[in-house]
Amino acid sequence: MTTPEINPNQSVELLKELHILTRDGKLNQDSRRKLKQVYHLFRFIEPLLEEVFAEKPDLALVDHGAGKSYLGFILYDLFLKARASGHIYGIETREALVDKSRELAERLGFKRMTFLNLSVEESINSPQLPGQIDIVTALHACNTATDDAIRFALHKQARFIVLAPCCQAEVAAMLNKHKNQSFGKTPLSEIWRHPIHTREFGSHLTNVLRCLLLEAHGYQVTATELVGWEHSMKNELIIASYKDAPRKNARERLEQILCELNLEELRERFVY
Repeated sequence: MTTPEINPNQSVELLKELHILTRDGKLNQDSRRKLKQVYHLFRFIEPLLEEVFAEKPDLALVDHGAGKSYLGFILYDLFLKARASGHIYGIETREALVDKSRELAERLGFKRMTFLNLSVEESINSPQLPGQIDIVTALHACNTATDDAIRFALHKQARFIVLAPCCQAEVAAMLNKHKNQSFGKTPLSEIWRHPIHTREFGSHLTNVLRCLLLEAHGYQVTATELVGWEHSMKNELIIASYKDAPRKNARERLEQILCELNLEELRERFVY
C-alpha cells in the first residue's frame, strides 16, 4: 500500500491526538491506514468547502454528532487554518467529549472552532449557531443520529450535506417486527426473511429513504463508497447539494416504499 505524504502544514500535535501518528511522531502500519482514510474523505469535502468559500468567506460548517470532533479538527487543519475566516462548529451530546475538544482546540490555537453540548432540538434553535449553515457533516453518527443531522441541515438550509451513516438498526428492527405480516402482504419480504439479510437490507433501505427525503427537499444526491473505512457496514458516503429542484416523485416513492414494506411507523421520520 502506498503511503500518502503528510501535508507539511498539518499539525503534528493534532495527528498524534487523533492517533494518526504515534506519540513519537512516527507512522506505523495502522497510522498509515488512518492517514490514507483521512485524505480520502477530505478529497470529497474539499471541493465543497472551496465552492462555498469562493462566494462567502464567512463559511459555517457544523459537524453533527461530532464525538471527539475528529472530522472537524481535520477540516480545520487542512483547510480553514490557512484562511482568515470561516468557522467550524462541533455538536455533541456527551459533555466530556465537548470539554476535551474545547481543550484541544485551545491548545492548538484553532480559534475558529466552537464545541456545543446540545441535543438536536436545542441545536436547531440555539442562538449560539448561525441561522443558516453552509455545510453539515455527520461522520459515523450512529443509527438515527444521521437522521437527526439531516433534520438539522434541512432546517438550517444547508447548501451541502455530507453523511457517512453507521450502525443503522431502526429500519431493520421494524422489518423484523412486522416480518410475519409482511410475508402475507408482499413477496418482497423474502428479501429480509433471514436475519443477516434483515440487517443488511435494513441498512441499505435506510440510506435509500434518506436519499429520497433529500431529493424531495430539492437536493441532488450522490451515494458513493468510502474506501477503507471499517466503521460502517457498507462504507457509504452520501453527498447532497442543494439545487432548489425537488425531484417530483421522490416523496411519493418514499411513501410507497414505506407502505409496500409495512414500515408506516417510520413515516414521521422520513416524510416531512
